[in-house]
Amino acid sequence: MGKLEGKVAIVTGGAGGIGAATVRAMVHEGASVVVADYNLAGAQDVVDSLGSDAGRAIAVRVDVGEETQVVEMVEVAVREFGGLDVLHNNAADTGEVYRRDLGLLSMDAEVWDHTMRINLRGPMFGCKHAIPRMLARGGGSIVNTSSASSLSGELVMAAYGASKAGLNSLTRSVATQFGKRGIRCNAVTPGMTLTPGAMENTTAEFREMYVRHFLTPYAGTPEMQADVVVFLASDEARFVTGQIIAVDGGMLSHVPKYGDLMAMDPTEAGPNYAHLFAEIGASTPSTD
Repeated sequence: MGKLEGKVAIVTGGAGGIGAATVRAMVHEGASVVVADYNLAGAQDVVDSLGSDAGRAIAVRVDVGEETQVVEMVEVAVREFGGLDVLHNNAADTGEVYRRDLGLLSMDAEVWDHTMRINLRGPMFGCKHAIPRMLARGGGSIVNTSSASSLSGELVMAAYGASKAGLNSLTRSVATQFGKRGIRCNAVTPGMTLTPGAMENTTAEFREMYVRHFLTPYAGTPEMQADVVVFLASDEARFVTGQIIAVDGGMLSHVPKYGDLMAMDPTEAGPNYAHLFAEIGASTPSTD
C-alpha cells in the first residue's frame, strides 16, 4: 500500500518542475490528484504521462489569484474523487514578471503586486477553500512551496523573497488555527533545483557556483523535492506541522565563506584549513 493510498490531492503549478514531479510521486503512492495549472495543456501532458494511472488524475486550468477559480478547483476534486485530503500550494509565476523582479529602486508596482497575487494570495485562497473540505474528511495536510529566498536576502527577486516569507507566516498561522481540528500545514524551502526552467535560464557556471555552497556534492532535482512533499502529505508526518523545512542541500546551514574555502587550494588557506581539507577530503561539485 502506498503512503497516500485512498487520498485525494490537489497540486497547483502541476504542469512542470516540482509540481509535475509531485503529481507523479503522489499518484505512485496511491493518491488521486487534481493537476491544477494556468497552463492547461501542460497539466494535461502530465496526466497523459501517467500512462495506465492517468485515470487517477485530472487536469484543471486555474489562475490561483482568482478566488472563483480556486473554488472551482477544489470542487473538481470533490466532484471527481469524492473529497480532499491534501493540498500542495506550489504555483508561482516564474515567467516574464518574475524576470522583471530585479533591483528594488527600479521595482515596478505591477511586478510587486502580481508576485504577491500568485505567490501569497493564491495559497491563501487555496487554504481558505480546501480546509472546509478537509475538515469534512476529519483532517488533512497542506504543503506550501516556499523558497530559500524567504530565509535570506538575495541580490535580486525582492518581491519573490518577500512573498515567500509571507507564505512561511501563513503556513504557521494555518497550522496554529486548525491543528486541533486535524489540519497540518508545513512548507518546504527549495534551494537550486534542476527543473527544466532552471536548466534553460541559468548557465552551467551559475549552477556550479550554487553547488559549491551546498553541503551535498550535487544540486537538487524536482524528484527530491517531491519526495519531501509526499512525506509531509502522508500520515508518516502526522506529528509534523507548522514547520518550514529547508530542502536545499544545506545551503543555508554554514558560514558564508564555506563555498570560497572549499574552492581554494589548501596551501593558500593556512595550516589549520590545510589539515581540515586533508581530513575531510576533496569533493567535486556536480550539477548533473
